[in-house]
Amino acid sequence: MADVDGGVVRAMVDRDQVWPKMAAKYGVENPVPPWKTSLDGLCDALDHAACEAPVPSFKERRDEEDALSATVYSDLPYPENQLVSLAHSLLARGILTEDELRQRLSDVRRRLEA
Repeated sequence: MADVDGGVVRAMVDRDQVWPKMAAKYGVENPVPPWKTSLDGLCDALDHAACEAPVPSFKERRDEEDALSATVYSDLPYPENQLVSLAHSLLARGILTEDELRQRLSDVRRRLEA
């Protein structure tokens, strides 16, 4: 797996907006973040993808996720480490660019704050 610049991924980590803190801040009692089902759906879609993009196989994706979660993103709790590891892998494979990820994060933040 290629290395990534990681500026946008590092910014995601540095925001320290992990679910336990955000849930406590807003008085939410659900231990599972609302975005977890979307993450699971994205992983399922990647696992069944039939396209020309260099999409990792299930095993490759899980191996990369495990390696990144245990090293680079070991300070993040689960499932945040899974989310950031997936973003890292998609960037490293060229499936997503940093600009595209930055724009998607901006779009999500704008919808949340509306």
